Amino acid sequence: MLSDFVHRFVPGEGSRAVLALHGTGGDEDDLLPLAAAVAPGAAVLSPRGRVLEHGMARFFRRLSAGVFDEADIRVQAAALAEWVGEARVHHGITDRPLIALGFSNGANMAAGLLLLHPGLLAAAVLLAPVPPLREPPAADLRATRVFIGAGRRDAMGPPPQVERLRADLTERGAAVDVYWHDRGHELTAAEADAAAAWVGVG
Repeated sequence: MLSDFVHRFVPGEGSRAVLALHGTGGDEDDLLPLAAAVAPGAAVLSPRGRVLEHGMARFFRRLSAGVFDEADIRVQAAALAEWVGEARVHHGITDRPLIALGFSNGANMAAGLLLLHPGLLAAAVLLAPVPPLREPPAADLRATRVFIGAGRRDAMGPPPQVERLRADLTERGAAVDVYWHDRGHELTAAEADAAAAWVGVG
């Protein structure tokens, strides 16, 4: 049901739609400015994660720092995928290609949607991600474009993990571009500009 996720919807007047997925402790308002900058004019669906960790909203549980509850990832990804379908119908944007825009936990959930529900997303911008699944299932991502933005000094998403996610996606046919910056677990202005340019090309 549409009520399963508290969310914001920005109608937009462009030909695309963005699924904005916040990081741990964020909410449905966090990525609206970034979505407007990365995909100007796009409609935006921005749900709030429905899992709480010490009062902070997330899109799936983790067992400890850096250790994900993969069973919960599957449950939450299925619920979010169903909700996205209903929300697109409700808001009249079923004819617009859907681009995920996620940061940290939201990027990991977007990667989970790519791997567990191929075809839901036309493209994804994953900022500060790590692989959500140790052994992802087979998926046909040949029609999917992915932008990964990552920091070479990110202790939460170190380069080897980012490269593993790139491999998981490319092995399933996705066209993946990785933008590296020299900072940590954060979003830089140059990275946002690179993501906007990448979205604009697609």
